[in-house]
Amino acid sequence: MNAKKTLSLSLASAMALGLLAGCGSSASSAAASSAADSTAPAADSTSTAATADAAGKVYYLNFKPEQDEAWQDLAAKYTEETGVPVTVVTAASGQYETTLMSEMAKSDAPTLFQVNGPVGLASWKDYCYDLSGTPLAGELTSDTYALKDGDATLGIGYVIESYGLITNKTLLEKAGYKAEDIKSFDDLKKVAEDITARKDELGFAAFTSAGMDGSSDWRYKTHLANLPIYFEYQADGINNTDAIKGTYLDNYKNIFDLYINNSTCDPAELAGKTGDDSRNEFLNNEAVFYQNGSWEYTNLVGDGKPFTDDDLTMLPIYIGVGDEANQGLCTGTENYWCVNKEASPEDIQATLDFMYWCVTSEEGTTAMANDMGFVIPFKKAIESPNLFVKVDNEMTAEGKTPVAWNFSTMPSENWKNGVGSALTAYAAGTGSWDDVVTAFVDGWATEAALNAAA
Repeated sequence: MNAKKTLSLSLASAMALGLLAGCGSSASSAAASSAADSTAPAADSTSTAATADAAGKVYYLNFKPEQDEAWQDLAAKYTEETGVPVTVVTAASGQYETTLMSEMAKSDAPTLFQVNGPVGLASWKDYCYDLSGTPLAGELTSDTYALKDGDATLGIGYVIESYGLITNKTLLEKAGYKAEDIKSFDDLKKVAEDITARKDELGFAAFTSAGMDGSSDWRYKTHLANLPIYFEYQADGINNTDAIKGTYLDNYKNIFDLYINNSTCDPAELAGKTGDDSRNEFLNNEAVFYQNGSWEYTNLVGDGKPFTDDDLTMLPIYIGVGDEANQGLCTGTENYWCVNKEASPEDIQATLDFMYWCVTSEEGTTAMANDMGFVIPFKKAIESPNLFVKVDNEMTAEGKTPVAWNFSTMPSENWKNGVGSALTAYAAGTGSWDDVVTAFVDGWATEAALNAAA
């Protein structure tokens, strides 16, 4: 079955399941926004002007809204240098998969896109050009960043990131604590609940709002949900499963309860809270802790931003499991570049050349490190000035174990949405924790079975 026919069937199936509901834009008007703003106005794609004799073109469907401007600038520099036109379109937060499905069905489809790991690759491998033996693959610092299907390299990880609890050290010290005082879930609970008890006196809360709208809920249905999955995989000695047991869902409940009961707003308000709300609360010194990742650094520190590196740090997300004293940040990648093998040979080569330039040239590596805040797993990478990257490096050097990104094994976006809906209802008091457990465990088995039958 050819790739176009496969995609047509996939689109029909997705529409039948309602997966495309609410996705009202094609990539020509995909929202280019901050990482936490899926309600931003649609932004036009940017295509750099080409010289008349340029061979091939690049169309990059970007996954990361927070880096949209930096990618647009880098694309413009590449075209200025080479004459090859590069179009960068950024999907709205939480809408990448549906945007990709829509765009790949078009005649002028993306030449460069991304998948989140093995589960994502399973859906798109018929479209993926084999990158084995390419100069790009030869620049990887480790084969662990090559996403393979058998002997074929169908994806290449292009950024390593960390997430945890971004912490305002100044506010924490005003509350009478230091970051070094928090080395476990019990420590975090003690500090958070004490801040809540003195909230009026202190003038700030423990946590920013755990917004559960589409621009923010990924932090809880995906990133926070990674913790109980990681520890279950560790306990069972596995790296994937078709039947999650939910061994540590009580711990998941405890940390989610801590967030929603010690934050800037009432839990019932979380359904309407956005990622921007959460970020702005942190920027305005309204809360000490903000769950997010190294990609947020440039939104917090720099020209016009209220913080310096001295004001902030990042703590691990503790849930009361394992050797917490030696737990590091959640570090890994769900960002794998794939080249569309259905593109013309000229466009494929142009795309490979652009990718290689991004990770080897001074302009590309500088932009990825400084403007995007990326740690890239390529030989010519330059050191990132990102504070949170440095914190992760320091923790690893101290012998602390990073928490792997096992959420790339989550069976589907539909599963995440089910967990997110259950969490939202639980926070609002209209649902129970048992509903969350059902969505987590039974929903996983259902989605895994659908994957197996596909």
